[in-house]
Amino acid sequence: MRYLIGMCLVLMNIVLCAQDRPNFVFILTDDQPYGMMGCTGNEIVQTPNLDQLADEGVLFTNAHVTSAICTPSRVSILLSQYERKHGVNFNSGTSVSDEAWSKSYPMVMRKNGYYTGWVGKNHTPIGQGGYESGVMEESFDYWYAGHGHLGFYPKDRHKIFEDAQSDTQIEIVGEGIEDFLDPNAKKMEGAITFLEQRPKDKPFVLSVCLNLPHGAGTRSMQMRDNDDEIYKSLYRDREIPLPPHYVAKEDIGVPKLPQHLLMADNRQTGYDYVDSPAEVREMYLRQMQAMTGIDRLMRGLRATLKEMNLEENTIIIFTSDHGLFMGEFGLGGKALCYEKTTKVPLIVYNPKAKRKNKGLRLDHLVQSIDIAPTMLSMAHIEAPGSFQGKDLTSTLSGSNDEVRDYVYTENLWSTQFGNPRCEAVQSKEWKYIRYYANHNLPALRKIQTAKELGMSVNEMLYAVHDPDIAMYRQYVEAPLEGEEVVYEELYHLSIDPMETTNLVQDQQYADQLNELRGVWNSEIRKAREEGRAAVYRYTADSQLQSGQSIETK
Repeated sequence: MRYLIGMCLVLMNIVLCAQDRPNFVFILTDDQPYGMMGCTGNEIVQTPNLDQLADEGVLFTNAHVTSAICTPSRVSILLSQYERKHGVNFNSGTSVSDEAWSKSYPMVMRKNGYYTGWVGKNHTPIGQGGYESGVMEESFDYWYAGHGHLGFYPKDRHKIFEDAQSDTQIEIVGEGIEDFLDPNAKKMEGAITFLEQRPKDKPFVLSVCLNLPHGAGTRSMQMRDNDDEIYKSLYRDREIPLPPHYVAKEDIGVPKLPQHLLMADNRQTGYDYVDSPAEVREMYLRQMQAMTGIDRLMRGLRATLKEMNLEENTIIIFTSDHGLFMGEFGLGGKALCYEKTTKVPLIVYNPKAKRKNKGLRLDHLVQSIDIAPTMLSMAHIEAPGSFQGKDLTSTLSGSNDEVRDYVYTENLWSTQFGNPRCEAVQSKEWKYIRYYANHNLPALRKIQTAKELGMSVNEMLYAVHDPDIAMYRQYVEAPLEGEEVVYEELYHLSIDPMETTNLVQDQQYADQLNELRGVWNSEIRKAREEGRAAVYRYTADSQLQSGQSIETK
C-alpha cells in the first residue's frame, strides 16, 4: 500500500510539473552590441518595450558570446558548447551532425513534450548536406524561416515568405510569430507545419532569429514606398554622433593591431562604411531604426501573449549573437575578442519570478552557452552531458554566488579577409587576449586571380574545400599543442572598459599578465574538452559530389 501511495504521489508530481511547465520565446538579434537599447545606456534609440522587458525581468550587464561571428555563435547557443568543441564555422568545412543536433535545446525540449517553432533566420548548417539537408525544416513542429541572410526584404531572397502581407523583415517575422501563437491569425501559406495548429495542452518553445540590425541587412534598406515610416524618417532629424574612439580610414596612424596580424585592407567590403564618418553615421541611424522596429515587434509579441492568455506562463529571453565594430579605432566587422564584439545584452523575463527578483541589473559573468541549460532547468528537463554552459536559475532567483570567475572567448574564423586567430580570458576587472601568426592568402590576391581567369569572385572567396577542414582543425589544436603566441594584449577593464590602453609591456602588471596566461591555459582546455567534434563533412567538394549547388553564404 505504501508503495502504491508513493507511486501515485510521484505520478501526481509528474503531472503537476507537466502542467506547470512554462512556455518559452527566445529572441536572437544579429550584430547587436550591448549599447543599442535605452536600458543599456543608449540615449538616442527608442526601445521602450525592450526597456520595459528589462525592468520587469533581469538584465545581465556582463554577458558575452563565445565566438563573435554568426554561425559558430549560433551553434554555440543551440548546443551549449564552445566552438572549439562543436567544430562548426564558415571556414570549418563541416555541418552539425544528427548526433550533435539531437542534443540541441530545441530537440531535447521537443523530445520532452514541448511544441517547437522556429521563425526568421537560420545560419547554422545542420545535417548531411548542411542548409540543403532539410533537417532543420523537419526538426520543428512549426518552421517559417530562411537559410542564410534574409536581407531587409526577405521576399527578394526566400520563397517561403512570399505569402506575408508585409515586405520588411521584422514585420514578416512578426506575422510568423502571430501565426505560431494564435490559431485565428492569418495562416502563412509558406510555413511548414506538422499540425494544423499549436496544441493548447502542450507547452511551447519558439525560437525567433532575426537578421537585424546586421550590417548587410540595414545596408539593404531602400526606403520603399510601402516601408513603415520608422524605416524612412525616424532619427533623421537628430544629430547622429560618431562612436567613441572612432577613427576614419584616412586618419589611422598606428593601427589597433599590427598589420601582420589584422590585414585590414583585405576586410570584407561590406564593412567599408566604417571608413568614412558620413557613411558610419548613416549605418548607425539605420541600425537604430531597425532596433526600434524590433522593439515594436516585442510590443506585438507581448500583446499577442496577453490576448491568448499565455502571458502569465511564458518566459521571454532576449539576446544577440555578437556585436559589431563601427569604426572604433578604425575597426570594422566583428570576430575579434574585444568588448564591442563579444559583449551583448541578455534579458530574461519570467512572469512568475518573485517581485524582489524583477528589475535586477546583474553584473555576473555569463555567456550565451548558458541560455540552453537555463531554459531546460526552468522546464524541469535534465540537460545533456554535452552541455558546457551554466544553469542561471539560482542567479535569476537572487543568488549572489558568481556564475564563473572568468569568461573565455575565441576567434577561429581566420581567413583571406584578414582576421587573426585569437583567444581571450577576462574577469570583471581584467582581460587578456593572445594572437597567433596570420599566414592566410589575402583576399585581394584571390580577387585579382579570379578576375584574371574569369572566375566567380564569390566562389573564390567563400567556397570551402576539403583541405580547409585540415587547416581549421590545425587552428583548433595548435594552441593546445604549444603554438607560439605572436602578440598579446592586457586591459584593465574596470578602469578602461573601451580597451584603449594595452598594458602588456607595463612591468607593474607583469604578475597580472602571468596569472591570466595561466587562466587561459586552463580555460582553453575546458573549452576544447576531449574527443572529436560531432560533425559532417560539408564543403564545396562534398556538395558537388552530392549534386548540390555550392554554398557561398
